[in-house]
Amino acid sequence: MYKVRVILDTKEDVIRTLLVNEKASLENLHFDIAKAFGFNGQEMASFYRTDEDWNQGEEIPLFNMSEAGEGISMATCILHETIPNQHDKLIYVYDFLQMWTFYVEVIEQSNEEVTETKMILSVGEIPEQAPEKEFKAEDLSKNIDDEIDDEFNNFESLDDFDFDNY
Repeated sequence: MYKVRVILDTKEDVIRTLLVNEKASLENLHFDIAKAFGFNGQEMASFYRTDEDWNQGEEIPLFNMSEAGEGISMATCILHETIPNQHDKLIYVYDFLQMWTFYVEVIEQSNEEVTETKMILSVGEIPEQAPEKEFKAEDLSKNIDDEIDDEFNNFESLDDFDFDNY
């Protein structure tokens, strides 16, 4: 049994803690999270692997999107294989038009059997609209321009160079 905490990425605290079967698929967890937050589970969604600092990694989509059918999907990923340890984390994005974003973390593991997912904690109400996402990239252009200028300033005058030696 896994105790999983799911936090909606919003200003107000909106948290659900679920008891889930560790042998369930991520597809089952997708439907459990959607239900816990009042969604019907019919929108596209993806989980993303993360490190301990919540840096987004590999996508695990709801459906296999590869042409050859060899890619991963939520249905083929089992919880205890995907997030085997306590404090393992995933990012969950539900409804790509609204971009509801959730932080999912295994907060406890036990040998207790759970056949059906149970919500054991509910804090806060989901807002009517998903929070607006702000996508910012670090401005690297200033640093690159400075480095390029430094490189060119290090060259001696090309007028003094004797090209006939080559």
